[in-house]
Amino acid sequence: MTYTVNCSILLTELPLLERAAAAKAAGFDSVEFWWPFATAVPADSEVDAFIASIKNAGVTLQGLNFFAGDMPAGDRGLVSWVGRESEFLDNIDVVTAIGEATGCKGFNALYGNRQPGIDGQAQDKLAISNLVAAAKGVERIGGTVLLEPISGSETYPLKTSADAFFVLQKVHAAGAGNVKLLADFYHLAVNGDDVAKLIEDHAHEFGHIQIADDPGRGAPGTGTLQLGEWITRSRDLGYAGGVALEYKAAHTEAFNWLIRQPA
Repeated sequence: MTYTVNCSILLTELPLLERAAAAKAAGFDSVEFWWPFATAVPADSEVDAFIASIKNAGVTLQGLNFFAGDMPAGDRGLVSWVGRESEFLDNIDVVTAIGEATGCKGFNALYGNRQPGIDGQAQDKLAISNLVAAAKGVERIGGTVLLEPISGSETYPLKTSADAFFVLQKVHAAGAGNVKLLADFYHLAVNGDDVAKLIEDHAHEFGHIQIADDPGRGAPGTGTLQLGEWITRSRDLGYAGGVALEYKAAHTEAFNWLIRQPA
């Protein structure tokens, strides 16, 4: 089975621009990143250096996040963030340019936390508008916007697949068909989703899959989730995309579990 390495959670002991090459050295041909810059519109030199690190490593960039704010401080996206509309819209052009330069087609737009003092419906209305704009932006390069339920943030409103599908229905009705579910099996399982049923009902609609085991968000095999079975069943039911490794592990042992996998 071919996997993609998320270089924003794995190989983080290395400088950002060395991680794609490290993934290649470990035997992988594709990588993905959360937004790798501190701002929504970084300097051209920063963008050029990032793109060069991907190309020089000889790997494919399979996934990239839109700017999500200050992630270490707890931010989880600008899609529904009232007051930062122009920042998100400006970021679309940069994301699309990176996609065009690298061939990347999958772009994760984190929805954003609920804001104190802001009506949730106003945030949701903004989110639909921003998702449609993002979808139109990446459409010209054949891109797909990904919408992800996540765990670990009480104020992030999309916790289950049902939460995401509710938003997706509105986005699709607004004419943006290239927005799909990012099925992170770890986040969904931790939040109580019935992942096996989700796969049976919707695997053919998944835009992307990410994996980690539970408890601990560690490598496959360190916990109790049936990740291998879920991936196989997803493919049986029509999912043809990549499977990204998005777990926590020291780089010296991050991929040891793969040695135990059947050829």
